[in-house]
Amino acid sequence: MSHPIKFSKLRFAPAGSHVPLRSLAIICFLAILHSGVLVAHDGPDPVLRYVLNKQSIVDKKLKAELGPDAKITGSLRASQDGEYHSLHFDGKSIVSIADNFRALNQALLPKKEITIVATVSIEKGTTYGGIVGVLQDNGGHEKGWILGYNQKRFYFGLSSTGSDDGDGKMTYLESGSRFDKGKTYHVVAVYDGETMQLMVNGKLEAESNTQSGDILYAEKAPFVIGGYQDENEDFRHIGKIGHIAIYRQAAKVEWAQKDFQHYADLVTLPATGVAATKFDLVVKPYLQWVTQTSITVMWETSVGADGIVTYGETAECKQSVASQDSKHVHEIILNNLKPETQYFYKTISKDASGKTIESDVRTFQTANKTETPFAFAVISDTQGNPTVSGKLAGYAWDQRPNFLLHTGDLVSTGAADDQWTEQFFKSMDPLVSRVAFFPVLGNHEGNARNYYDYMSLPKPEYYYRMTYGNTDFFMIDTNKNVGPDSEQYQWLDKALSKSKATWKIVAHHHPAYSSDENDYGNLWKTNQSTRGDLRVRQLTKLYDQHNVDIVWCGHIHSYERTWHIRKDQVVKEGEGTMYLVTGGGGGGLETPGPFKPAFQNNVRYGHHYCMVAINGTTLEFKAFDLDNRLYDYLKLKK
Repeated sequence: MSHPIKFSKLRFAPAGSHVPLRSLAIICFLAILHSGVLVAHDGPDPVLRYVLNKQSIVDKKLKAELGPDAKITGSLRASQDGEYHSLHFDGKSIVSIADNFRALNQALLPKKEITIVATVSIEKGTTYGGIVGVLQDNGGHEKGWILGYNQKRFYFGLSSTGSDDGDGKMTYLESGSRFDKGKTYHVVAVYDGETMQLMVNGKLEAESNTQSGDILYAEKAPFVIGGYQDENEDFRHIGKIGHIAIYRQAAKVEWAQKDFQHYADLVTLPATGVAATKFDLVVKPYLQWVTQTSITVMWETSVGADGIVTYGETAECKQSVASQDSKHVHEIILNNLKPETQYFYKTISKDASGKTIESDVRTFQTANKTETPFAFAVISDTQGNPTVSGKLAGYAWDQRPNFLLHTGDLVSTGAADDQWTEQFFKSMDPLVSRVAFFPVLGNHEGNARNYYDYMSLPKPEYYYRMTYGNTDFFMIDTNKNVGPDSEQYQWLDKALSKSKATWKIVAHHHPAYSSDENDYGNLWKTNQSTRGDLRVRQLTKLYDQHNVDIVWCGHIHSYERTWHIRKDQVVKEGEGTMYLVTGGGGGGLETPGPFKPAFQNNVRYGHHYCMVAINGTTLEFKAFDLDNRLYDYLKLKK
């Protein structure tokens, strides 16, 4: 990261204070008298600075301490919490520094480097929330920058001349921690021409090197405080803003930490402007990443809390593991367990006031030894239909699988919190509270932060390898590049070549082979179809080369099983790979085209789930419909 020129200067006055320039000499003199040393810190000088308080509103304008005065649209209400002064935004008001940023003195506009500082509280999260920014976000043309927030986290978005497509693709860098509604935060965003950083309350929470070069601006864009606004979007802030400062230089992390100390008392203020959130379980405990000697227990609470898991070989759960870092989504690993052993567990959550919530006692079993038979369930595309997915999860649990394989599209919109909490986890609870589940990303997850928050998988999480019994599972994200030059292709090639497992299974969302009616060519209007995703079909060379047994997919909301395929041709059993599309977990159903391709062995319209049992060199596969009736069966022998 580049090192900005060091300046020796006064501390910022607390947000809410209005310090005229003529008073600076008096302040300096008093500071020297008080301590004998002038209080100073290193960092850049702002080119724009707004202190938002009652005194800063004059004739429907927000008076600037540095830079141009800004126009107020709507009505901002002055607020005071202790010593902290701010202005309250009601979701209808916005502050415009300029209707078009190019009307500003261009010396004020950060070009190569930028630092943005804000003190803010958020009373209502949203998909696109803005604190301060200048951007156009129109389809594939994303230009400018913004410091803002979504439903849970702060983000810093920026586009540069060195972005991947060269025509503007913003990187949205999200904070690791969540904000609590109504609480005040000190947020700093930095870009130095190579690295983006986002800091919350003096802590570096996210960093990216995706962008490089100068900041890429649009030909025309509004420059606003308290909103996310461009030519066709206008989302306005609900909450308080006390201080905005913008710099043409990149601050160091140490500077941001020092700057936070000037506002540290603000973050201890109680939440305001929102009703107190009831302390409750948002997501009941569920299981991740099981091995022969460990398992991960996860759950979510409505407010930050300490987490404890008690467990044992009886329902008394006498052993415990605790986490003392207050969180919403809890993730605790239980280690030193016995292989293929039943355990009991429950979770205890404790908020800042000492109130506790205990979950029901559930059971789990550690992973089987290599030589022990095991079984797993497969469900995919549960999106948006908890009635169906819940029914299938109940059926699957009745068969007592060791774990669940999910091939993507867990929800309809990955960024929508309620689809995870109210649809996916509630419907799947009978199963995922008792067995671990291993997912891949579907297109509907949208690579959203929620997926990564709720899953505990080996880094980078969008692809990974999992071993259970005598079988290796290789999980791939086909929303990303999977061609021969891609990271995932090269990783999969090496991982498959190293595998000595009896069975090799790959899972990804998009199917290499499919007879679907219209995803790969409208077969009701033409006989032309690629009959599967050609981009994903590049991976089949690896499956041929490394003798992969089964490839599991979703995406198409129906059931389809192929013959064994090798080099795009149907071959005898045991000489190629079998491809299964099992996308009937809840999403709206799709039908096959009117022509039966040679690779198709069985196809069926309807919601369903699958069960797989492996015993040494024997694999049994069964598919069940929404009435829990068996409709397909297969036995493979090595």
